[in-house]
Amino acid sequence: MHASLVAGLARNWWVIVVYGVIAILFGLYSMVWPGASVIALTWAFGIMALAEGVISAFALFDRNVSISRGWLVLYALVSIGFGLLAIVQPLVVAGALLLLLAAWLIVSGIYRIVFAIRVRKLISDEWLLILSGAIAVLLGCLFAAYPVAGLLTLALWIGVGALIYGVLQVMAGLRLRKLA
Repeated sequence: MHASLVAGLARNWWVIVVYGVIAILFGLYSMVWPGASVIALTWAFGIMALAEGVISAFALFDRNVSISRGWLVLYALVSIGFGLLAIVQPLVVAGALLLLLAAWLIVSGIYRIVFAIRVRKLISDEWLLILSGAIAVLLGCLFAAYPVAGLLTLALWIGVGALIYGVLQVMAGLRLRKLA
């Protein structure tokens, strides 16, 4: 089994390289045009949500559906609504999601600080938790105060992540090629 798995991967090494090249191109695109990549990512989420909503709406006509029709209707409507909104107003949706992220960062940062203070006698280096909490609160406040800059920063980091991922995929694909 192990040998057949390796042989199959080695035969299809080029697929992994293609994924890597696509990720590298996306990463570079996100780093060069972060605003456009935010819109593209929001559209992608919107298209996925719209597709799931439409599929769920069609599932309402299936007699053997395993979930209650009420939940299915709610899911379909919310998915279609979010999908349409994300496609028509991508920056509004991206900004709203960033504000939710900002709120979560602030709450989680305060939680870390309070937790560190409460367990300071039980652990050492509690200042690291306090510092991580303070950084989370600061980042959350910055995202809330400057949402456009926050969106562009996130797009840049997504680009960096995609670039690293793509390089690793290409390297893995080329190593698999040697096994063929």
